[in-house]
Amino acid sequence: MPRKVVSGPDYDDEYGDYDEYDDDDYDETEYGNNHPVNMGKESLKKSSSTVPVHWTCSMCTFSNHESMVYCEMCGVFRETFVKSAKDGLLKDAAVAVSTEPRTSDASKTDSAKTPVKIRALDSDGDSARKHAMSYDKANSMQLTSAGSSLGAEKKKKTPVLSEVPVERIALLASDGFQLKGNQSGGASSSSQNDNVIQKLSSDLGQLNVDKNNVNVTKPCLSEEYKPEKWMLADPESGVLSQLNLAIVGHVDSGKSTLSGRLLHLLGRISRKDMHKNEKESKEKGKGSFAFAWAMDESSEERERGVTMTVAVAYLETKKFRVVLLDSPGHKDFVPNMISGATQADAAILVVDASTGSFEAGMNGEGGKGVGQTKEHAQLVRSFGVEQLVVAVNKMDAVAYAKERFDFIKLQLGSFLRSCNFKDSAITWIPLSAVENQNLINAPSDARLTSWYQGFCLLDAIDSLQLPSRDVSKPLILPICDVIKSRSTGQWAAYGKLETGAIQNGSKVLVLPSGQEATVKTIERDSNSCTIARAGDNVAICLQGIDGSQLIPGGVLCHPGFPVAVANHLELKVLVLDITTPILVGSQVEFHIHHVKEAARVTKIIALLDKTGKPSKSAPRFLKSKQNALIQVTLDGAVCVQEFSKSRALGRAYLRSSGRTIAVGVVNQIIVQDQN
Repeated sequence: MPRKVVSGPDYDDEYGDYDEYDDDDYDETEYGNNHPVNMGKESLKKSSSTVPVHWTCSMCTFSNHESMVYCEMCGVFRETFVKSAKDGLLKDAAVAVSTEPRTSDASKTDSAKTPVKIRALDSDGDSARKHAMSYDKANSMQLTSAGSSLGAEKKKKTPVLSEVPVERIALLASDGFQLKGNQSGGASSSSQNDNVIQKLSSDLGQLNVDKNNVNVTKPCLSEEYKPEKWMLADPESGVLSQLNLAIVGHVDSGKSTLSGRLLHLLGRISRKDMHKNEKESKEKGKGSFAFAWAMDESSEERERGVTMTVAVAYLETKKFRVVLLDSPGHKDFVPNMISGATQADAAILVVDASTGSFEAGMNGEGGKGVGQTKEHAQLVRSFGVEQLVVAVNKMDAVAYAKERFDFIKLQLGSFLRSCNFKDSAITWIPLSAVENQNLINAPSDARLTSWYQGFCLLDAIDSLQLPSRDVSKPLILPICDVIKSRSTGQWAAYGKLETGAIQNGSKVLVLPSGQEATVKTIERDSNSCTIARAGDNVAICLQGIDGSQLIPGGVLCHPGFPVAVANHLELKVLVLDITTPILVGSQVEFHIHHVKEAARVTKIIALLDKTGKPSKSAPRFLKSKQNALIQVTLDGAVCVQEFSKSRALGRAYLRSSGRTIAVGVVNQIIVQDQN
């Protein structure tokens, strides 16, 4: 078998291509010692001078010349060399290897990687080494003497340590070999070894430091962001502005029926679908739910007769393209209401005018708590909603009595003012969704027209003012839900564009996974579009990322301006009507945009007065109507920003025992010490 020169690709990496070199294919007499074991010394010397002496690699069983200290095929060191290294003769062998003539540059590269093979041999190659020793046992004395003569010959030469690659010595040192000076060498040789060892120690220490210090690109400051021209372009002519309108209120106040009736009157529900809903609702003994079923499409919602998730529908008025967000009113589904209605620009608060129902919405069941009329009003105000339409529904149940309407306006108006709603931003509309009174046209019932001549509901919606859209800031899109795109069939991130703009081909950063992706398609109102700006509710299909990385509560943002992901926050909160005080250590449910997380109050820093000035001493607990500065620690990290940087990602809500106990804003993100 001819000797091969290592060339081309590294044989370390291509070792699997040489499976044909099996131990069973070798003849023991061909690569072993052809002479009897009891051969005399004279005959042994004679045979050594006439027959080339070879040693067999313990790893690949390749036959190597006796002058080689490592295998030319796989790079494994010769066993006698490893033994001498463990006995403290590593330096001599390393110098011998460094001064060994190289047949090609590829072999030099191969030899530089051999210390890695030593580690593999020590850990996993015991069986292979024992197997190979069966071939070398007969001539072990001869190979040992040959190795010794080789070492003695090399010792006569001046050692040149600079020729030994530094990376090889570093790997040898890391494998547990101890570098020792030449016993026969002078002081200069020892000093050179000490310098090399010190340099290696310094390099290894620097490597450890570099490993711990991850090079993370520092995000740019918000002041440095400059929007592109297409982001600031004027809206297309003839396209209506989008208004996100939340429908909120106590359970059974008629929110879904009101939404379905509006959609039907404006032609958003076909006669066929409406006839189907009427037929199915009558079959189940719920004929009055026909319009509500236009919004409550799931079988469970229809069976229970309550809305469980936020239903989304679209309609158009003279002024706006309205996105209706029909929110659940039952107290068990308030978290779903928070997740969906947090996108609202304005809200319609639906109130049941019938006797007893209004009172239950204000004071809860039995009059001993807080109903969802109050809770929803507090929440939508904490969402940043300033404009409110109060739809006093089911006026037909009280014969359109003006006295009942005035009573509701007095009681509820006082509470809304306590929530910081301005009287000028509140519109009061008496109506009946079931009888189609005062919805899209002026009422026809004389009992109502005799004392009311104001807006109908549709005109009240058109009277709302569109909030400012900030397209000059970096992109932020909190993911409300992950849905399947109608056009592509792929998973898409659905949510409201809070700031910035986006177009097909834009690069986005998906958080909390931290992966970058490219916008493939954009859908607005189930129609494809090329550009979406702040305020639009869109479904975005991405490419270059797995769909599992898209989760509700995540965020799509500008790659150069990433949103923080944290679990330790400082909050400014307003405590609502509670019966149990908030203490340090209290377990709460933390809500922010479209995500909720278990949390714990870790510190009550101070109380805040009306001007926001903190008290000098920290209170032991918090009670109703108090403003305070607190710290909370979440079980899991969430996408969050300070309220001063992003209002959408900076509003927080604390709930406990099925009730909202506090609303507030993120004052600071606390970075915990990693040590």
